[in-house]
Amino acid sequence: MTIVTLNLYIGVAALILTFLMSMKQGLIKSWWVSFLQNFCGILFIFSGFVKAIDPMGTAYKMEDYFKEFELTCKGSFLSFMSDLFPFLLKYAIGFSVFMIILEIMIGIMLILGTRRKLTVGLFFGIMVFFTMLTGFTYLTGYVPKDVNFFEFSKWTTFDKSFMRVTNCGCFGDFLQIVPKTSFFKDIFLMIPAILFLFFWKRCHELFTPSLRSSISWFSIVGLFLFSLSNFKWDEPMIDFRPFSNGADIKAVKEKEQKAMADVEIVAWKLRNKTTNKIEDVPDKEYMSNLAKYPKTEFEVLDQVKSEPTVKQTKISDFAIFSLDGTDMTEMILDETRNLLIIVCPKIYYTSKSEMVTIQDTIYVQDTTWMGAKKDSFNVQSRISEVKTKEVKQNKYYWDAGFLDRLNKDILPRIDSLKADGVQACLVAGGAGEEAIMDLKKTLGVAFPFYSTDDILLKTIMRSNPGLVLMRSGMLIHKWHYRHIPSLEELRKDFLPYNPTLLH
Repeated sequence: MTIVTLNLYIGVAALILTFLMSMKQGLIKSWWVSFLQNFCGILFIFSGFVKAIDPMGTAYKMEDYFKEFELTCKGSFLSFMSDLFPFLLKYAIGFSVFMIILEIMIGIMLILGTRRKLTVGLFFGIMVFFTMLTGFTYLTGYVPKDVNFFEFSKWTTFDKSFMRVTNCGCFGDFLQIVPKTSFFKDIFLMIPAILFLFFWKRCHELFTPSLRSSISWFSIVGLFLFSLSNFKWDEPMIDFRPFSNGADIKAVKEKEQKAMADVEIVAWKLRNKTTNKIEDVPDKEYMSNLAKYPKTEFEVLDQVKSEPTVKQTKISDFAIFSLDGTDMTEMILDETRNLLIIVCPKIYYTSKSEMVTIQDTIYVQDTTWMGAKKDSFNVQSRISEVKTKEVKQNKYYWDAGFLDRLNKDILPRIDSLKADGVQACLVAGGAGEEAIMDLKKTLGVAFPFYSTDDILLKTIMRSNPGLVLMRSGMLIHKWHYRHIPSLEELRKDFLPYNPTLLH
């Protein structure tokens, strides 16, 4: 599926719907206005629906934007707005659900013709907002990392590595389109948004005003409950992410890594220090004429590489580490037994430093010569002195709800499945070694605790905590903590019967 084919399908659906409406005499005031109503309405409903399936994904995307907007505002004339974005960051999921419902409702109201003047105003407003987001996403490709977005004189040639947010998330994980395409899509949609402002009286109206209002209110309630069901009460009903049930993580990771290893350098991005001009020099030309590009005159900005033959996904970033930094990824992917992984994208706690008194024991070593010729010796350690001293130590206070979810919903099942040979571990994101070790001590469990990038864990699992069953590098199934099957269901439906695979 591409953005072109998607628009073709929506265009055909809008054309059919407009034709059916035309069969009722007097309903359509203008064919082209009604077609645009239906086209934009269906597009908004579809775009919003694929995001309503995974509101948490949109929330994570908005967090990326809020962080970048804060940094951009701080270094510009908009510094007075910088404090707004940390506030919005705290309520990213609420903002996500609101925007998703608003988008779908605008689509429904466009098709129905509900409160036409209000609807076209909302459509125009949200299109301005979307265009600003996608425009920022795309245009930052012209802004070097150390340059503020509003320093226009320092913009340079486009480089996708400059982009602060690499994907706008217009269609969630269902369809990822490059920022440039997304930006021009929104520029195109601004055309009907502006036309509606002038021709809103020509928009069609379906049914009676009271029925249109009833449909709208029922839709709002239904969409709110549907959105909650896809993150608060369960995992997304349809998983468009690469870490879906049945994904062979080991095989896909190996293919993607091989494809990246086969990538070739096709050109070199150079900056002329005198003229400040940036150009791409083909690899063969650059390597055979190095003398023409001395370091005193040219700066190598980047290597231009060929595209990998296999599309890269977040699976390439799948990496798990022990708390001392040892890479455990291969061991986890090679584990042939059932492995239950408790996934915690974020661990919830507060901490404060306290002064504690500890006993500091000082040892000395005594050397005793052995034998008549004293040609050997024995070294013994003994306590010389015991001192008390005060040291600063972090004390952790764990969120009761977070611990409750682990202790009631997950750990009892893991404990019961030990007899079945099921292995277990916990992987936490975005936390230091000390905090993770304190969590392990608090829970009183023996299985290993690992760490990794929180973004990776957010991609794998929307629930926090969540449970993932893996075997031989394959993601067998994953569960929201509210929907973990009973022991009987786990043994019957998800654990293999062959005991040689378990032990």
